Amino acid sequence: MLNVTTHSFTDAEALAQALAQRIAEQLREGIAERGSALLALSGGSTPKHVFAHLSRQHLDWSKVQVTLVDERWVPETNERSNAGMVKSLLLQHEASAAQFVPLYADSATPESGLAIVKARIAALQLPFDAVILGMGNDGHTASFFPGGDRLDEALDLQSNVRVLPMRAEGAGEPRITFTLAALLQTRALYLHIEGDIKRDLLADARSGIGPALNYPVRAVLTQKLVPVSVYWCR
Repeated sequence: MLNVTTHSFTDAEALAQALAQRIAEQLREGIAERGSALLALSGGSTPKHVFAHLSRQHLDWSKVQVTLVDERWVPETNERSNAGMVKSLLLQHEASAAQFVPLYADSATPESGLAIVKARIAALQLPFDAVILGMGNDGHTASFFPGGDRLDEALDLQSNVRVLPMRAEGAGEPRITFTLAALLQTRALYLHIEGDIKRDLLADARSGIGPALNYPVRAVLTQKLVPVSVYWCR
């Protein structure tokens, strides 16, 4: 049995409100217990409503660090930058006081900028209070893409590496990503998906049916270290 729980909602707005409230609760708990909190987010279009709701949650955002689970190797001014989206949608209103820790560095490639990113990440006090993952129609999550040049290394649960470059045919730009071992150092793990296509894809990944047996997201679903809470709506 997989340690996966699904929370279903009638629409994206209801999901966003519920997930934002849950994340805010966990950030408050982290601040109360340790004096700070750490949150890792996914990019793409799916979490935009969640970010908007989360930005208005009342808590001491000055004690919260926010980073990304992965990033396209593009500057924040690029429309495909996850950092740019987080800054425009989340780091507003109440959340404008949070500290953002980017995964992109001003360098030609992820490899040439890796030392800078590793230094930033080393300063983070893991574990995360919450990690929010998404999922693509090819079964990828974070930058764990099918056919990725460092996919096996990224999914290695015994690895002590926190971040890796990643290149894959379906990824577009070169990427940089937290490894699965690093992302599982979290007090709560969420998988946010929307639509019937992704619901069915996730069901196949959970069952390991056909090609879905090799979907990278299956590594998240089958690991036994952290329960996975799936938030889904049509």
